[in-house]
Amino acid sequence: MIIIFFEAHGTTLDNEAHLASGHYDVELSDLGREQAKQLGERYQDKHIDAIFCSDLQRSYKTAEIAFKGKDIPIIQDARLRECDYGDWTRRPSSDVEAERGNRVSVHFPNGESYEQICDRMKDFLDELKTNYNNKTVLIIGHRATQYGLEHWIKGIPILKTVTDPWQWQPGWEYQY
Repeated sequence: MIIIFFEAHGTTLDNEAHLASGHYDVELSDLGREQAKQLGERYQDKHIDAIFCSDLQRSYKTAEIAFKGKDIPIIQDARLRECDYGDWTRRPSSDVEAERGNRVSVHFPNGESYEQICDRMKDFLDELKTNYNNKTVLIIGHRATQYGLEHWIKGIPILKTVTDPWQWQPGWEYQY
C-alpha cells in the first residue's frame, strides 16, 4: 500500500484573473508563493519519501518553495498536468467549468478529454505502485490530477468527479 497526500498547487496569476490555464505555463502569484510556504509547514512533521509534481511551473515551484532545504526528491512528471483545454486555454474559468461534464469522453477542441487524463493518471499510479510500494508520497498537482486519484483510488465515475463541486482544502489523503 502507498500513502498518497495530494495538494493543489498555489494560486496563479491566471487563477486571480479567473482564466483556465490548462497547459499554459503560468506563474504563481504572491498569494501562491505564500500558500506554498504554508504547505511546507503543514508537512514539516510528516515523513515523505518523494514529492511528485507536474512539469508546469505552478506545480513544481510550489514544491520547491514548500520543501526548500529539505532532503526529499522532487520529481516532475508530465502525466500529472492539468487538462489540456486546447483552444479553450485561458478562456474564462466559468466557461470551462460549465463545459466539464461534456468533456468526459469528448476532448476539448485541440485538447484532451477527462478520460484521457484519467488514463495518464492510471499509468502514473501503476508506476507508483511498482516503485513506491509501502512508501508515503506527496503529489502537488492540479484539479485534473485529483480527478484521476478520485476515479482510480475511490472508484468515483469520471463524470461525477469532474462535475461535483470542488473546494480547496489543506490536503487530501489516499491509500493505494
